Amino acid sequence: MTEKIIILDFGSQTTQLIGRRVRELNTYCEIVPYNKMPLDDPSVIGVILSGSPFSVYDEKAFKLNLDTIRGRYPILGICYGAQLIAYNNGGTVEPANSREYGRANLGFINHADPLFKDIESGAQVWMSHGDTITSIPANFHTIASTDKVPVAAYRADGEQLWGVQFHPEVFHSTCGMQLLQNFVVDICHSRQTWSAASFIETTVAALKEQLGSDKVVLGLSGGVDSSVAAVLLNKAIGKNLTCIFVDHGMLRKDEFKNVLRDYQCLGLNVIGVDASKKFFTELAGVTDPERKRKIIGKGFIDVFDEEAHKIKDVRWLAQGTIYPDCIESLSITGTTIKSHHNVGGLPEKMNLRLCEPLRLLFKDEVRAVGRELGMPDHLIKRHPFPGPGLAVRILGDITPEKVAVLQEADHIFIQGLRDWGLYDQVWQAGVILLPVQSVGVMGDERTYERAVALRAVTSTDAMTADWAHLPYDFLAKVSNDIINHVRGVNRVTYDISSKPPSTIEWE
Repeated sequence: MTEKIIILDFGSQTTQLIGRRVRELNTYCEIVPYNKMPLDDPSVIGVILSGSPFSVYDEKAFKLNLDTIRGRYPILGICYGAQLIAYNNGGTVEPANSREYGRANLGFINHADPLFKDIESGAQVWMSHGDTITSIPANFHTIASTDKVPVAAYRADGEQLWGVQFHPEVFHSTCGMQLLQNFVVDICHSRQTWSAASFIETTVAALKEQLGSDKVVLGLSGGVDSSVAAVLLNKAIGKNLTCIFVDHGMLRKDEFKNVLRDYQCLGLNVIGVDASKKFFTELAGVTDPERKRKIIGKGFIDVFDEEAHKIKDVRWLAQGTIYPDCIESLSITGTTIKSHHNVGGLPEKMNLRLCEPLRLLFKDEVRAVGRELGMPDHLIKRHPFPGPGLAVRILGDITPEKVAVLQEADHIFIQGLRDWGLYDQVWQAGVILLPVQSVGVMGDERTYERAVALRAVTSTDAMTADWAHLPYDFLAKVSNDIINHVRGVNRVTYDISSKPPSTIEWE
């Protein structure tokens, strides 16, 4: 039985990051809605309460009665989680005089408390809240403070119940991993047995038992997630897996043939389908980004369904769904930023059972599993690429001519990153074709042609991202090469927006 930490999600943007940090401690964890605590799961060894966009005293705030879990497991509340624990037990939470956001230093620390073992006074933490705990319950005591936040951390007397006002999960909390290790390993007694190798061993065994001799079809995209899922399934069931790779016409330059070659080298049974004409017809005149995604999603389902029905006795559909897809698709706030390409639709239409071998993994864990499976680096280190492909990197309507222009510009940019040794320093990169034209001069003649934007970001999990500070000489060379070699483009810009407030993709 795999021991686990449960993270109760109150809607924070960094909830997934808490999960990733716990996994980095070789400890399995699951993120569940705040009101879905698995009380009958004997493998739970501790509980973490996340932050939230709400104030604890808001009418619409997510509330939780901790009586059902208090005393059963060690509990750590983070930001809103800490405020909620204090508020529910008679403490006071009030709006701060000014929003407490950014770096702070822990001046006072109770070093005798196990949560702060090996954390020195003055350690940097990251604050992000509009409310603050102004008084704690009578049976609680403060264990850390900053010059502006008197109750930066507390503990309930005689209980394994803690709260921290800061965010230990974020990069800027330099003592954050130590604090989480103190909680997960020392307090919750994790044996730290979760790893890529252990995941492969247990998952392959589970897949063999789940699937038996049944046949499975899997939709490949060329990306890391579906590729690793395919190799993992191939290891478990071999020839009973058939992969289908659909070209919707909006892949990168030469990607269809290159990816098929890679898959064949991995020993996968792959069917390639060129359905580009169908997709271009259905996308004609469509400019709304969500409509593009839905048209491509439905089109993929139709093509995949047609091809899958050519295979006899298929009972399972496999997908490369990963943990962030599942979490975002079940958002407790009910807010959809953009629809996911591989969640929903296919199983119902095809009357197949669903198999998602990677649904418990974050992106960096998927890559670790791929390496453990012996997959080549150029597949494992591929940047994320949207399911709808270049369709959501063309602002406005889609035409084959626009796609061809964007493929050439994108190829120059991506190949340039590789040639300059910059590709692995970037989380995701691509070119966006803008719905504007600009005046230029070429060969003493006035031009009025397209503008493109280069986009490159650094990140660890795509929840937050910063624009990549690429060398000016590199950007100058890429700009010059695109303008000189891509007919119809006379201006190149560079996107220096971070996430948030922007998203990584423009659509």
